[in-house]
Amino acid sequence: MKIMIVDDSAAMRMIVKKTLRQAGFEGHEISEAEDGAKALAAIQSASPDLVLSDWNMPNMTGIELLEKLSAAGVKLKFGFVTTEATVEMRTRATSAGAKFLISKPFTPESFKEALGPYIN
Repeated sequence: MKIMIVDDSAAMRMIVKKTLRQAGFEGHEISEAEDGAKALAAIQSASPDLVLSDWNMPNMTGIELLEKLSAAGVKLKFGFVTTEATVEMRTRATSAGAKFLISKPFTPESFKEALGPYIN
Protein backbone atom coordinates (compact mmCIF):
# COMPACT_ATOMS: atom_id res chain seq x y z
CA MET A 1 0.00 0.00 0.00
CA LYS A 2 1.24 3.50 -0.83
CA ILE A 3 0.93 6.00 2.03
CA MET A 4 1.70 9.72 1.74
CA ILE A 5 2.47 11.84 4.81
CA VAL A 6 1.84 15.55 4.32
CA ASP A 7 3.17 17.91 7.00
CA ASP A 8 5.24 21.09 6.91
CA SER A 9 7.39 19.77 9.78
CA ALA A 10 10.05 17.24 8.77
CA ALA A 11 10.26 16.14 12.40
CA MET A 12 6.51 15.45 12.50
CA ARG A 13 6.69 13.44 9.26
CA MET A 14 9.38 11.29 10.90
CA ILE A 15 7.24 10.86 14.04
CA VAL A 16 4.23 9.83 11.96
CA LYS A 17 6.35 7.25 10.09
CA LYS A 18 7.70 5.90 13.39
CA THR A 19 4.19 5.71 14.87
CA LEU A 20 2.94 3.84 11.80
CA ARG A 21 5.65 1.21 12.39
CA GLN A 22 4.89 1.05 16.13
CA ALA A 23 1.20 0.54 15.33
CA GLY A 24 2.12 -2.48 13.22
CA PHE A 25 1.75 -0.85 9.81
CA GLU A 26 5.12 -1.82 8.33
CA GLY A 27 6.14 -2.75 4.82
CA HIS A 28 4.24 0.01 3.07
CA GLU A 29 5.65 2.43 0.53
CA ILE A 30 5.84 5.81 2.29
CA SER A 31 6.19 9.13 0.50
CA GLU A 32 6.21 12.65 1.92
CA ALA A 33 5.19 16.18 0.99
CA GLU A 34 5.82 19.35 2.96
CA ASP A 35 2.58 21.15 2.11
CA GLY A 36 -0.74 20.69 0.36
CA ALA A 37 0.43 22.22 -2.92
CA LYS A 38 3.37 19.81 -3.22
CA ALA A 39 1.14 16.94 -2.12
CA LEU A 40 -1.44 17.76 -4.80
CA ALA A 41 1.18 17.47 -7.54
CA ALA A 42 2.69 14.32 -5.99
CA ILE A 43 -0.70 12.63 -5.55
CA GLN A 44 -1.49 13.12 -9.22
CA SER A 45 1.73 11.36 -10.25
CA ALA A 46 2.26 8.83 -7.43
CA SER A 47 -1.38 7.80 -6.79
CA PRO A 48 -1.11 6.93 -3.07
CA ASP A 49 -3.78 4.73 -1.50
CA LEU A 50 -3.85 6.69 1.76
CA VAL A 51 -2.93 10.26 2.71
CA LEU A 52 -2.17 11.34 6.29
CA SER A 53 -2.21 15.12 6.29
CA ASP A 54 -1.67 17.93 8.75
CA TRP A 55 -4.43 20.54 8.72
CA ASN A 56 -2.45 23.80 9.00
CA MET A 57 0.37 24.23 6.49
CA PRO A 58 1.70 27.06 4.32
CA ASN A 59 0.87 27.32 0.59
CA MET A 60 -2.15 24.98 0.83
CA THR A 61 -3.76 23.61 3.99
CA GLY A 62 -4.74 19.99 4.40
CA ILE A 63 -8.45 20.73 4.12
CA GLU A 64 -7.85 22.75 0.94
CA LEU A 65 -5.91 19.78 -0.43
CA LEU A 66 -8.76 17.39 0.36
CA GLU A 67 -11.35 19.75 -1.14
CA LYS A 68 -9.30 20.11 -4.36
CA LEU A 69 -8.85 16.34 -4.63
CA SER A 70 -12.58 15.78 -4.10
CA ALA A 71 -13.49 18.46 -6.66
CA ALA A 72 -11.14 16.80 -9.17
CA GLY A 73 -12.80 13.42 -8.58
CA VAL A 74 -9.66 11.88 -7.07
CA LYS A 75 -10.69 8.90 -4.95
CA LEU A 76 -8.37 7.90 -2.12
CA LYS A 77 -8.44 7.34 1.61
CA PHE A 78 -7.61 10.65 3.31
CA GLY A 79 -7.36 11.60 6.96
CA PHE A 80 -5.86 14.20 9.22
CA VAL A 81 -3.16 14.04 11.88
CA THR A 82 -3.38 17.46 13.52
CA THR A 83 -3.09 19.38 16.78
CA GLU A 84 -6.53 20.89 16.43
CA ALA A 85 -9.59 18.69 16.51
CA THR A 86 -12.57 20.91 17.18
CA VAL A 87 -16.08 19.72 16.42
CA GLU A 88 -16.19 22.21 13.54
CA MET A 89 -12.95 20.84 12.07
CA ARG A 90 -14.16 17.26 12.39
CA THR A 91 -17.43 18.17 10.70
CA ARG A 92 -15.69 20.00 7.85
CA ALA A 93 -13.21 17.15 7.42
CA THR A 94 -15.96 14.54 7.28
CA SER A 95 -18.03 16.65 4.88
CA ALA A 96 -15.02 16.95 2.57
CA GLY A 97 -14.52 13.18 2.58
CA ALA A 98 -11.96 12.56 5.33
CA LYS A 99 -12.12 9.06 6.79
CA PHE A 100 -10.56 9.97 10.17
CA LEU A 101 -9.00 12.73 12.23
CA ILE A 102 -6.23 11.78 14.64
CA SER A 103 -5.40 14.51 17.13
CA LYS A 104 -1.91 15.18 18.47
CA PRO A 105 -0.46 14.00 20.73
CA PHE A 106 -1.18 10.56 19.30
CA THR A 107 -0.13 7.05 20.23
CA PRO A 108 0.45 3.85 18.26
CA GLU A 109 -2.89 2.69 19.70
CA SER A 110 -4.75 5.73 18.34
CA PHE A 111 -3.14 5.09 14.94
CA LYS A 112 -4.13 1.42 15.07
CA GLU A 113 -7.73 2.30 15.93
CA ALA A 114 -8.11 5.05 13.30
CA LEU A 115 -6.15 3.46 10.48
CA GLY A 116 -6.91 -0.24 10.98
CA PRO A 117 -10.00 -0.20 8.73
CA TYR A 118 -8.10 1.53 5.91
CA ILE A 119 -4.64 -0.08 5.79
CA ASN A 120 -4.35 -3.55 4.34
